[in-house]
Amino acid sequence: MIIYISCAKTMNNRAETQTPFTTLPVFGTEANDHAAFMAQFSAEELKTKLRVNTKLAAENYLRYHDFFSENNRPIPALNAYTGIVFKHIRPELFDNNDWTYAQSHLLIASFLYGLLRPLDGIKPYRMEGDIRLPERDAVTMFDYWKPILTDFFIKQIKEDDGILVNLASSEMKNLLNWEKVEKEVRVITPEFLVNKGNKPRNIVIYTKICRGEMVRYILKNRIAQPEELQGFNWEGFTYNAEESHNGRLVFTL
Repeated sequence: MIIYISCAKTMNNRAETQTPFTTLPVFGTEANDHAAFMAQFSAEELKTKLRVNTKLAAENYLRYHDFFSENNRPIPALNAYTGIVFKHIRPELFDNNDWTYAQSHLLIASFLYGLLRPLDGIKPYRMEGDIRLPERDAVTMFDYWKPILTDFFIKQIKEDDGILVNLASSEMKNLLNWEKVEKEVRVITPEFLVNKGNKPRNIVIYTKICRGEMVRYILKNRIAQPEELQGFNWEGFTYNAEESHNGRLVFTL
């Protein structure tokens, strides 16, 4: 079973915990090209392109200009991102066996790097899917990655057991030909809903927390069958059989 999650916009600038080893990103050459492209922009231009404030624009201006520095050491991807999902995966509690298992069963979507494994060494960055690449007919990052990643992604899932647990944001489907993915492999999409006014609602903060908790649950317990996911619970979120159907796995609070 392969798990698919989104990257985060917030990142560490240095490794906080040790890992048993690091690996090279599969699409590291492409990522380097993208970083070199982004390094040509001023902080003011990055402010507009990345839709960030002045402070974050300046930070990412420095990140891209330091991207190829020998002193800028790569950080394992699962340790590099600091968003809510990653905080609840809690990789700092992984032992070596957990890391090895995660490396084979978790893929992280990235606008800069395409797809990452947990131990792939990456540099801090910020990128958006609608950034356009003038040297490639002005296509967006979404359109750039789609033909490159789709078959690779499907191959990774089929080489495992043909089952994908999609815990990424809906936006990250656009990095792939999602229609082809759904035709080629079995896709399980967990949803986490809160009952408010007798109507289940998606509350973003709870969805992010539960996604991270479910990733940790799968990795720590070596979950291999979709039916085993029904045993997941967090702070009152439990499996809702009535709402679950056709690959949609619903947990309600």
